[in-house]
Amino acid sequence: MAINPPVDATKTPAWAQLQQHFNDLQSEGINLRRWFAADPERTSKLSFDAGDLHFDLSKNLIQPETLQLFAQLAKDVKLDERIEQMYTGAHINNTEDRAVLHTALRRPEADKGELMVDGQDVISDVRETLDRIYAFANQVRSGEWKGVTDKKIETVVNIGIGGSDLGPVMVYEALKPYADAGISARYVSNIDPNDLAEKTRDLDPETTLFIVVSKTFTTLETLTNARDARTWLLNKLQDQGAIDGSDEARTEAVKRHFVAVSTALDKVEDFGIDPKNAFGFWNWVGGRYSVDSAVGTSLAVVFGPERFEEFLEGFHVIDTYYRTTPFERNVVALMGLMNVWYVNFFGAHSHAVLPYNQYLHRFPAYLQQLTMESNGKSVRWDGTPVTCQTGEIYWGEPGTNGQHAFYQLIHQGTRLIPADFIAFANTANPTKDGDQDVHELFLANYFAQTKALAFGKTADEVRAEGTPEAIVPARVFTGNRPTTSIFGEALTPYALGELIALYEHITFTEGTVWGVDSFDQWGVELGKKLAQEITPAISQDDVALSQQDQSTKALINFYRVHRH
Repeated sequence: MAINPPVDATKTPAWAQLQQHFNDLQSEGINLRRWFAADPERTSKLSFDAGDLHFDLSKNLIQPETLQLFAQLAKDVKLDERIEQMYTGAHINNTEDRAVLHTALRRPEADKGELMVDGQDVISDVRETLDRIYAFANQVRSGEWKGVTDKKIETVVNIGIGGSDLGPVMVYEALKPYADAGISARYVSNIDPNDLAEKTRDLDPETTLFIVVSKTFTTLETLTNARDARTWLLNKLQDQGAIDGSDEARTEAVKRHFVAVSTALDKVEDFGIDPKNAFGFWNWVGGRYSVDSAVGTSLAVVFGPERFEEFLEGFHVIDTYYRTTPFERNVVALMGLMNVWYVNFFGAHSHAVLPYNQYLHRFPAYLQQLTMESNGKSVRWDGTPVTCQTGEIYWGEPGTNGQHAFYQLIHQGTRLIPADFIAFANTANPTKDGDQDVHELFLANYFAQTKALAFGKTADEVRAEGTPEAIVPARVFTGNRPTTSIFGEALTPYALGELIALYEHITFTEGTVWGVDSFDQWGVELGKKLAQEITPAISQDDVALSQQDQSTKALINFYRVHRH
């Protein structure tokens, strides 16, 4: 299927209408207090449900008619056409000539035969791989899979980087209450030797299983860490008398304590892993979209196949909603379009994601890769320059920690920072402080922050508290700081799948408006290539050193003098 050049959103009628709408709002004065007072149904008009998540957009700098203009912009840039191309396997990742089919990873078994791409029955391929992962997970969970000394596996160590780490570690942290087999997980990503050292420091090699995640089995950081982990395992086992130093014993130990997520079976075998214990995924799965593929093998082991299936179902319900719901009431698309509104009309540079759930403490870091690697582009998918600003800096921390750190900037700073507040009505660990339900105390902060950001505090209200006039200005809150409230019943595997799919499609919506290929990441390649060229210069190769620029050369010389 041919991929058409992107529509220049800035030249569409809807963009012009949005600009006029923005100008009108600015002329009238954006005032959430006034808007709420004038429209008793504002909240209901701007609230939505998708899956079992509830969305309140009413505290954003929009009016109900703004959403109609958003929907028209989606139509003008042919978002519906782009969505269908993605879901049906067109090669919309055109710089790599690849389909983009992460949505196929979570389609149900009943869909086998319904998606043929490049001659392959995609759903059958996905379900076959899932069946293999689930069988392996059940072996480890039941104790049928044992280490070289016949001990049950107690710790899984996932070795990967980027999407092979950020997704799995985020999900593991988010769903810890569902770990029910006495197996914990750790995640090693950084090539800094301190990462592997700390993650393995207190582990028993006899009960540790490593999962090496690298599609090509060539990723520099991952393979370096994998080799170091193999050395750690064999040395520890030998030191403990668990194995002797024979090649046969060492070979067997690696086979019992290492598996792979990779399609490069020859390289996997050369490493010492039995190719039968390698789980593959496809070139139509980008790393940052891969947590629900074999990249999530560690999660299937820790939480079990049943929970992993629930996780996939959550993704799928949002996938279906996004694909089939008209843009006028499609909250997933509308949130992406609203981000465009803030970036391109209000000039916002960043976007905060503030989960009021400690288990989601790695969610903002996960979204950083998803959003910034996807849409941090300055050329469109046809190679032409972008015609407007693209991308936002995503950041955040769990509430209430952030309240005592950076919320000051959001409340009273000079920058407009749209923020998503995420919470759940129920907690995995209910407690009381005397008669006070602590989760309710926690949620009071969730409700209070969006209220304060929206409505602020006037000078008269500050004076009414008896504040000395000289410091009244410091205590005024202007309000009109935009927030979206996302509320769920509980943080379950299903709900987490919904949340991830939500932000995947928000990112895709923005990328379509901006005309960028949200699925390549050439920006990460140059630094990797230069690192390989510079490595010889650091310790021994003076010729390589002489070829460096003066700053790099000086820094390397500093290293040579001070390394001991």
